[in-house]
Amino acid sequence: MSIHPIEERYGRKEVRRIFEEENKLQRILDVEAALARAHASVGNIPRKAADEISRKAKTEHLRISRVKEIESEIQHDVMAVVKALAEQCGNSGKYVHLGATSNDITDTALALQLKEFFNFLLDDLEKLKKVLLNLAEVHKDTVCIGRTHGQHSIPTTYGLKFAIFATEIQRHIDRLDDSKERILVGQMTGAVGTQAAFGKNGLKIQELVMEDLGLGKVMVSNQIIQRDRHAEFLLNLALISESLNKFATEIRNLQRTEIAEVAEGFKKMQVGSSTMPHKMNPIYAERICGLSRVIKSNAIASLDNIPLWHERDLTNSSCERIIIPESCILTDYILNLSIDLFKNLVFDFDAIEKNLNLSQGRIMSESVMISLVEKGMGRQEAHELLRRLAIESYNKKVTFRDVLVKDSRVKKYLSEKEIDSALDPKKYLGTAMEQVEMILRELG
Repeated sequence: MSIHPIEERYGRKEVRRIFEEENKLQRILDVEAALARAHASVGNIPRKAADEISRKAKTEHLRISRVKEIESEIQHDVMAVVKALAEQCGNSGKYVHLGATSNDITDTALALQLKEFFNFLLDDLEKLKKVLLNLAEVHKDTVCIGRTHGQHSIPTTYGLKFAIFATEIQRHIDRLDDSKERILVGQMTGAVGTQAAFGKNGLKIQELVMEDLGLGKVMVSNQIIQRDRHAEFLLNLALISESLNKFATEIRNLQRTEIAEVAEGFKKMQVGSSTMPHKMNPIYAERICGLSRVIKSNAIASLDNIPLWHERDLTNSSCERIIIPESCILTDYILNLSIDLFKNLVFDFDAIEKNLNLSQGRIMSESVMISLVEKGMGRQEAHELLRRLAIESYNKKVTFRDVLVKDSRVKKYLSEKEIDSALDPKKYLGTAMEQVEMILRELG
């Protein structure tokens, strides 16, 4: 019976598979096999023994049920794998796990799992970036009202909004690429990190194991890989999730009935409410925002895993069994929700135009101010004049144009034609379109 929603509601099966018991066991076996081959390479064990261990270090030979049976007796998960593998290897079984401590195996196996996940994560980010760049291109000249403090400010474009989102995703890609060498590492250092049980070839054995597995190696460690690496990874996932939270929150706000400029796509048979038939709720965006909270909270927990007692303790272990798979699966999930969300956005251009004109032209006060300054009025004087006229327009519920064309101080500097030009939102976009085109060139 499912307990965690990841098991039946959230997450893609191909990503869940990375963290399922069988794949985790296989990664542990991969590390044990690589260790045996390294021992054989430096002459510590017979090559035939390493070959036998490598052949049998497969879940087709070693069943999870047997591992659990042993663990129930000895109360140690890694030693249960060691015993189960040794059973399968006959006389060669005496060389399984030679010189290693548990975290040599589990931390290195985790790095293999994260290496698998990185491929999905980076692919997700690239796909989302592509969708956002496409929206930026399509809507580079879709003029809309900009909002600051929740209030109408000056015109902007949807293209610029999506270009900003795309560059944020690119920064996450850059962070992940930069962090790979710190996160995708393994260790083979033995108890407390001295490599004493490996003898004179300890450093060589570690090097051989990591080369075999395609991982980087720690420069130095104690009994575990230091948890600042894992915290960095989960903090990166939290940063990604908070960006998605931000993007989804923007869509939720723009979908509000009072704004209604943009909305999630709504399927033909989709139901919005169990009691209100008219409802069309932003369920993808709300799910993204909700799950981002879990990912963020897990990152906070990962910081508490950094300070462990002396050469190690186990307080990180139980926590990480939950937070790492959960954060990875949920981050991938909300990334894919975001891809679908932005692929299927619905724009209401009438609402966009209506909102652009909602303030009766007052959003163009800065534009008029700049025009007055260009004609010779002082900037401070122009600002104060337009502040007063904007308030007059608001209080009297008349258009800003009506107030402007009647004001003698404005008319001294600007003709009606110049006032109309200054009040045109499409003429006050600065370099917005140029910036979008630059982002398309650089990131496309």
